[in-house]
Amino acid sequence: AAAMEKKYEPYLDSLASRDDLNYIFQEMLGDITSSHLRGGGGTIPRGKPVAGGLLGADYEIADGHYRFKRIYTGESWNPQLRAPLSGPGISVKEGEYLLEVNGRALTAAADVSAALEGTAGKRTALRVGPDPSGANARDVTVVPVATEAGLRNLAWIEANRRKVDTLSGGKLAYVYLPDTAEGGLTSFNRYFFAQVDKQGVILDERFNGGGQVADYFIDVVNRPLLGFSTFRYGAVQKSPGGSINGPKVMIINEPAGSGGDMLPWMFRYTKAGTLVGKRTWGGLIGILGFPPLMDGGFVTAPNIRLFSPGGEWIAENTGIAPDVEVELDPKAVAAGHDPQLERAVAIALDQLQKTPPPAPQRPPYPNYQQVPTTR
Repeated sequence: AAAMEKKYEPYLDSLASRDDLNYIFQEMLGDITSSHLRGGGGTIPRGKPVAGGLLGADYEIADGHYRFKRIYTGESWNPQLRAPLSGPGISVKEGEYLLEVNGRALTAAADVSAALEGTAGKRTALRVGPDPSGANARDVTVVPVATEAGLRNLAWIEANRRKVDTLSGGKLAYVYLPDTAEGGLTSFNRYFFAQVDKQGVILDERFNGGGQVADYFIDVVNRPLLGFSTFRYGAVQKSPGGSINGPKVMIINEPAGSGGDMLPWMFRYTKAGTLVGKRTWGGLIGILGFPPLMDGGFVTAPNIRLFSPGGEWIAENTGIAPDVEVELDPKAVAAGHDPQLERAVAIALDQLQKTPPPAPQRPPYPNYQQVPTTR
């Protein structure tokens, strides 16, 4: 500690702002080489934020105007994933032109973001149409959003799910886990239990932001097949019904960490399946809260460390390495491929062919009216 004070003390006289102090905090904490160490906040002058406004769309320029190249649909029932152009009664289509915003003409010479500035959360009039000349144009009223991140993330998840379904011929489920907190639990419960009729599952924890220890996911994924039920009418049902009993492959990558490190570690420890992708972040020294500084800033002090049943520290500064390493090659991604996802599907299908999930073997129905044989 004394050596660190001596190293950074010369910088104190030149600090001109709280931001400078935060920078020194980060440099000092970096010397400790532990995860979950950070500092920030405090009394920092901030400019007045300017509200934006987004329509949940990709644009292309054609004939001197903005044309909708892609419209994100979101989920109309979910306020966090509301898509401005796909709500009830809003008939804006891909390939149509955005001609006016709140009565002001819009051409490609202007920035579409500037035209929508300040419209987030407000009723906004758009003039759209199939022709840049304005022929057959119509007016629609929408409510732009402040961010499209959720819409674009959902589109990525759904595209992955459809790709897995197509590549596997409907045999494999796809479940995305954004973190090991509320969002991850919600996504897991939604996607896993809706696909328990599949023969195997791809668990995608890329970019997993962590949260808590992910034992719930592992408990459900590893549920063993305990039996079947047969009915007079209808198909045989397995028990437990909320399980997938075939091959399981988890995709991991470099930004996944904290709970996103522990999840693949437990996946491997329980021999649940195969890890595909790249080594995770490596941060299993964690924090369970920290007091604020007197000016409202903060410096974290990790107070939890995870170790294995065998008495070994887990993953800190090393991460979890995959069983099969696959690079997310930018050239392949630009061509519409996801090498990690596609390799995971190929591995799962190979395992499925070699070791399919147990099929129900219903015994002959007994005859309870048969007279027992006597000696």
